[in-house]
Parts: sequence; C-alpha cells; structure tokens
Amino acid sequence: MAIFIRRPPTCGYTADLMNLLVTGGAGFIGSAFARAVLADTLPGLEGARVTVLDKLTYAGNFANLGPVAHSKRLDFVPGDVCDTALVASVLPRHDHVVHFAAESHVDRSIRGAAEFATTNVLGTQVLLDAALRHGVEKFVQVSTDEVYGSIASGTWTEATPLAPTSPYAATKAGADLLALAFFRTHGLPVTVTRCANNYGPYQHPEKLIPRFVTNLLSGRNVPLYGEGTQIRDWVHVEDHCRATALALTAGRPGEVYHVGGGDELTNKELTGLLLDACGAGWDRVDHVPDRKGHDHRYALDDTRLREELGYRPAIDFSTGLAETVRWYRDNEDWWRPLLGD
Repeated sequence: MAIFIRRPPTCGYTADLMNLLVTGGAGFIGSAFARAVLADTLPGLEGARVTVLDKLTYAGNFANLGPVAHSKRLDFVPGDVCDTALVASVLPRHDHVVHFAAESHVDRSIRGAAEFATTNVLGTQVLLDAALRHGVEKFVQVSTDEVYGSIASGTWTEATPLAPTSPYAATKAGADLLALAFFRTHGLPVTVTRCANNYGPYQHPEKLIPRFVTNLLSGRNVPLYGEGTQIRDWVHVEDHCRATALALTAGRPGEVYHVGGGDELTNKELTGLLLDACGAGWDRVDHVPDRKGHDHRYALDDTRLREELGYRPAIDFSTGLAETVRWYRDNEDWWRPLLGD
C-alpha cells in the first residue's frame, strides 16, 4: 500500500472536535488505537481527528492503518519523536497526545540498548517539552508492566517501586518517571498506563504469539525459552485500546493506571494452546537457552482502572487467541515479508 502524507493545515482542525496526536501509530498497539478511534468504537473519542507520527522502523508498518487509510480524519506524518523541529511543527495543532512510540523488544535491547534509550527516553522528553510549551489538554504515556521487574506471587499496585530488569524496561521506566515529573514540576496533565502482555492482529512476528503462529504456519519449529515456566498475563490489544481511551478521557492527571487481562499462563501452557490451534505437536518445539535476566512473572493489580474508570476486558482469551491465529492464517501477505527470508 502506498504511503500518503497530509501535513494538515491549521484550518483542518476545529475546536469542537478532539485532535489527537498518536505517536507510534503505525505500530501494533498504536495502529489498533488509531483504527478504533477512526471507527468510532471508543466511547468519548467519537469523531476525533487523528494524526499518526511514526518513524516506520521495522516494527512500524503503514499497512497496519490500511482499514482507515483513506479516512478524512486521519493524517500521517513520517518522522521521529526525537526530531525536535518536526514535533514542534506537528504538535501545536493537537490538544491531546497518546504516546505509543517506543522500541519494545526485550531481546533487541539486550543486544544493544542505545536505540532504546534514545527513542524511549529522549523521544518522550522531546514530546513532553513540546506538549508543555503548547499547553496540551492531556498527555497519555503508554507503558508496560515490565518496569516493575519480576514478582513471585501477588500483584503490583501503582505504588510499587520500579525495578526494571532489561534495558528495554529500564528505558520505559525512565520515560514514565520523566512524564510524571512533568506533571509534578510543571502541572502538565500526564496520565501513565502500564499494560500486561498484548496480543492480537498486526503484531510483528518477533513477539511470542505471532512468532510461534507464523513459524508453525510456515512449517518451522518454535523456540521456547528454557522449560517455558515464565508466567505472563495477556490482554487483547482492543481491550488495551479501550483502557487507553478511558485514561485519556477520564484518567486523573498525575496518576498511573494498570491494564490487566486476568489470563495468566506459563509460556509452556501458551505454547500448547498455539500448537493445538495450528494442528501441530510438541515435536515442533525447540527448547532454547533462556533469555539473560529473564523475568519469571508479571502480575498487575488493575483495581484502580476498574473501580475509577469502569474498565472491564471485553474479549476472553480463548476467543481472542482463536481469532488472532485465524487472522495470521488469513493474512500471510502481511506477515510473510516481515520474516526476513
């Protein structure tokens, strides 16, 4: 699909409509949010205009916006959140910022942390400076449960001290702290969300579920770290988008909100489900050396989001996983070029 670029004129923005700047809006979660806004499926954001700012790295794909690519309410600006001049030229026409843009793959951060520090920390600082300068009404910093490290039992609350393990998680923690500091120091209306593991369509095949599904559909084996005892909670990306919309429209500035799914599985249990869904057996699993510093378990207490903002996951895991596997089965033309072979 060809990329179209409309650098929107000021006259295209009206005071009676919400104007959203969505960074990383061609990535997995950001594009799901942009599609949902433009489909008017997120309460409180109906009719909103969206500008996607995305660098289109390996994980950013304009095709992710295909279903809404010709919406008159969508503008696409290719570029880096670290580009101070570009951000300064784009942000003033927007009253809200939803910041998804990030380098997010743990394994890549272990191999080299520089890009993660630059995009995740410096890029957030550039956006915060511009948001403060132009008086945005709300800035949502979209983050991850990985900032807390690992927890053997129980759940983290929003007051739990940050203890990131991987370079990726450390840079997200740094970005969160910067965002909250802008609230405490300058009064910038910042709300932070921290979400459990996401899954759903359009996720790059470097991540566990799409990697295993695309490997199995391609006749390849799947790589399972160690014995697969690591435990993760899973949230469908559409539920994450609903939670993000709630944080944007009703979340309190200066607060952190957890987004959980309530579906904890070991990686081995998840592997079994994916093997069944793809008609494969355990002979298709290769046990590989565990990741350095691999966190054993993540678990969020999302009571605040549920009680204050009325959040409830709408997609149960078995249904969502089946639909996700079906999407990859039906959209080989989307993921096949991303495998790099």
